[in-house]
Amino acid sequence: MATSTTSAASRDPLHGMTLERIVTALADHYGWAGLGERIPVRCFTHEPSVASSLKFLRKTPWAREKVEGLYLFMLRDIRRSERSE
Repeated sequence: MATSTTSAASRDPLHGMTLERIVTALADHYGWAGLGERIPVRCFTHEPSVASSLKFLRKTPWAREKVEGLYLFMLRDIRRSERSE
């Protein structure tokens, strides 16, 4: 049973990713302005920083879900663009 759990976790792109790494990757890829357009919350649109974003996202489950979803979308988008090159 542990083998199937381990293999399922290894296929999950969020497995082992900290929220800080996810927010940093999104900010690097889209920029804070682009991130704020995609997920319109104050921590991305008004004086954005990783620290303020983490504080908000840890207290707000719906916003964290949106960030994680956007991160997964970004990974898929990067893979698609790599295949087409």
